[in-house]
Amino acid sequence: MTGTHIRKTSLYRLRRLSGLVLVFGFLLCCTGAVRASSEEHQACCEPEIWVFSTRHLPGICHLPDVVNPSVQRYESAHCRWLSDDIGSLLSGKGPLVIFLHGNRYDACSAKQQGIRLARRCNSFTSHAAGTQLMIYSWPSQQNGCLLKDGRTKYHRCFSEGHYLAWILGQIDPERPVVFIGYSFGALITLEALEDLVAAEKEGRPVSPWQYRPGDTRLIFVAPAVRCDAFAPCGKYRETLACVDQVSLTINSRDDALRFFHLLDSRTKVDALGYTGMPRRWMPPEILYSAVDARRIIGREHGLPLYLKSNTLMHRICREAYSGLESSPPKTVLEHKTVLSKGEETQESE
Repeated sequence: MTGTHIRKTSLYRLRRLSGLVLVFGFLLCCTGAVRASSEEHQACCEPEIWVFSTRHLPGICHLPDVVNPSVQRYESAHCRWLSDDIGSLLSGKGPLVIFLHGNRYDACSAKQQGIRLARRCNSFTSHAAGTQLMIYSWPSQQNGCLLKDGRTKYHRCFSEGHYLAWILGQIDPERPVVFIGYSFGALITLEALEDLVAAEKEGRPVSPWQYRPGDTRLIFVAPAVRCDAFAPCGKYRETLACVDQVSLTINSRDDALRFFHLLDSRTKVDALGYTGMPRRWMPPEILYSAVDARRIIGREHGLPLYLKSNTLMHRICREAYSGLESSPPKTVLEHKTVLSKGEETQESE
């Protein structure tokens, strides 16, 4: 083989290699552009996510006049939390979804759960994108054995109700509000609404919550609340004047909720999230539904179990977001279902 032929062959291979490099580089750039576009689209379509934290605040026994919470906003494009102020959070005009986590979660876990909940709901409904989701982060980090810790956090929930009432008392009454309360998060919610009802009766300067024009929904998952909460003479009966819809997801096999009656020696009642309630306790003007998730969740207690279930999350997200910006429905869903994996079956009472 001559030297000239070798040089021509080498030149041919070099040109071919250069061409392949250019094509590969072009494809890589296109892939990066598509990925960036996809991430930008996902960030734009996700709801705003905020954190309202009381983890540094002391216990209190009444509705405060001034609160200094920690407020942060999630920047999904860079996966980071930025410090913000309460005014920016309250200035939103779209629906506000308030997520209240349960016990034994630190600040980081609470944020992760809130982000996952927002994304799960965003995947199940198109109504989630235009909302703000506020993670109510309270001092629930694990501290000691389960029963002793549970009693401590149970009593802390009453302080948290006062803090939550403070921010709720500043929300525009026209603004739709959805509470997604898991376990003790449901108790905090009802304590806050009870505070606001009392404040209105006393003539205190709070935003009206009884019969407010904005659509208001309670979405309770395994609620660690007394089972007679909404009974005709129940402790939280008057809070129903603040809401248009109540949705319960209970678990009649939940081992943690089974011992709820041990948390308060004065009452010794079962948990609403364990026993459920008769539908006749709900006023006819309130939209009501309830399901028992025992076949999916089993005996365990933990929000990640509910977040993992497509069946449960589809229902929870639908109840929370569907038609949120329209007039609140006034018909009553008089049914109770027991959910199993991949199916819903109706039960008569």
